Amino acid sequence: MTPRAASASSASTSPARKKPASAARKPAPPNVADADVSPDIIPEKGKQCDVRVGGRAVRLTNLNKPFWPELGITKGDLLRYYVAVAPYLLPHLVDRAMVMKRYPNGWKGPFFFMKRTPENAPPWLKTCSIEHASKSVIDFPMVQNLASLLWVVNLGCIDLNPWYARCDDTDRPDFLHFDLDPVPGADFARVRETALMVRDNLQRLGMKSYAKTTGSSGIHVYVPIVRGPVQKRVWSFAKEFARAMEKINPALVTAEYRIAKRPKGRVLVDYNQNAWGRTLSSIYSVRAKPGATVSMPVTWEEVEGGVELEEFTLMNAPERIRRTGDLWKPVLARRGRFDLADLL
Repeated sequence: MTPRAASASSASTSPARKKPASAARKPAPPNVADADVSPDIIPEKGKQCDVRVGGRAVRLTNLNKPFWPELGITKGDLLRYYVAVAPYLLPHLVDRAMVMKRYPNGWKGPFFFMKRTPENAPPWLKTCSIEHASKSVIDFPMVQNLASLLWVVNLGCIDLNPWYARCDDTDRPDFLHFDLDPVPGADFARVRETALMVRDNLQRLGMKSYAKTTGSSGIHVYVPIVRGPVQKRVWSFAKEFARAMEKINPALVTAEYRIAKRPKGRVLVDYNQNAWGRTLSSIYSVRAKPGATVSMPVTWEEVEGGVELEEFTLMNAPERIRRTGDLWKPVLARRGRFDLADLL
């Protein structure tokens, strides 16, 4: 079965938003000097420190606060992890607004979302101004370099939640993605089975897809697309594709967004994360989960071979990334992106 894009009128109404400065602007690269910074810049002992990276000063606080007390992992350890993976992570974050999900007391503590950049932010921090449906304009922080990454994580952001459209045009995404999430009664083996099904059907449409574990309970599947179709059209296509997957294998897949209506034991192909303003945890994000698991890019061969969520943690992820390199580097390339407009 070949999914077809639904009409734009079937999508929910998008809020007002910032107009693009230049829809074709090439993404700004992170500061190359950031790649030379060692995690040792953050001391193992002490409550706070001042670091200077890329000519920018950042104060890091509460370094000895337990963030995973049962594992002996502190806030300082979390910051050192992000320094270690920054050369691979930063290219996936630049030029995107960041929604801050703050865990000031570690993964077990209460959290809250914060969109607006606080007034005491450093003057060098770049922001992305986005107009919402209420007509209010919110200045989101952007992680453009290691200094801004450390500043965001120091606020207690365990995972990172960037927009999937770039700041210069927040209505035209450069990714199509699906969040594959098990409904109660479904195990991770069924998530892997669904991921392979989604991959195969995207491939039939000519789309090359990339997978990563969510670090939480599922798998994310991303397709890099040519910027052009507005968010509402991308959302419409994702919705029809997810419903087509449900029709192909209703015993495995559901596209039902209403929680109470989802059949047990199925895997949700969540298309609604393509809606305007929604975010997913980024590549290489640590998750607020018991094992300090990480959202890790995986090859399709690893998915076929039975990869498990628990394989990738804050403790072992840097070594894996150094060994494999950035498996999602092709996702950043300007060439090879699928032109979704051909199907709309």
